[in-house]
Amino acid sequence: MTDDFSVLAALGDPVRRRLYEHVAAAPDDVGREAAAEAAGISRSLAAFHLDKLVEAGLLAVSFRRLSGRTGPGAGRPAKLYRRAEGEHAVSVPPRSYDAAGRLLAEVLEDAGLDRELQTAARAAGTPVSGDMEAALRERGYEPYRDGDTLRLRNCPFHTLATEFPALICGMNLALLEGLASSEWTPAMDPCPGGCCVSLSKNKND
Repeated sequence: MTDDFSVLAALGDPVRRRLYEHVAAAPDDVGREAAAEAAGISRSLAAFHLDKLVEAGLLAVSFRRLSGRTGPGAGRPAKLYRRAEGEHAVSVPPRSYDAAGRLLAEVLEDAGLDRELQTAARAAGTPVSGDMEAALRERGYEPYRDGDTLRLRNCPFHTLATEFPALICGMNLALLEGLASSEWTPAMDPCPGGCCVSLSKNKND
């Protein structure tokens, strides 16, 4: 089994890291040509590095005809890439923050302290005065535009949200409410495979 040090070492190459960041941030699966163009390299070099990222467990592969056609003459399915499921972290020396977070979440849920947690989360968020997308990206949400909506491809609290969905998703919404400026309104609106919250751009009166 590939350990986390080996997995993260795969991102040591700057070209490989650019490719991973592009694929991870994309709302849909990415083909080799699009990835090569985004990284400013040849298609063959992109294919080499993308497949290395697959071997490291950072990307997953699917095959689909991009033309949408089927049957004879439709061409071969393209090899597409997306961010792989799972999390990787390295701490030296080893730490167990995930265990502490799980224990704290269990205590809060058992004590029925959802509202208190949400109040604390909302107060912890200082409203963003500049680029909301950049602020969300810095916090690991991987935002992308869907019309006037910002959808979040990644949940920074994914593991805990899977075990304590009501508690953690409520906390996450409150945190984003604290971060959002008057320009954006967060709401529960799960993105398939992503975050439970999206942000809608407020209409000017």
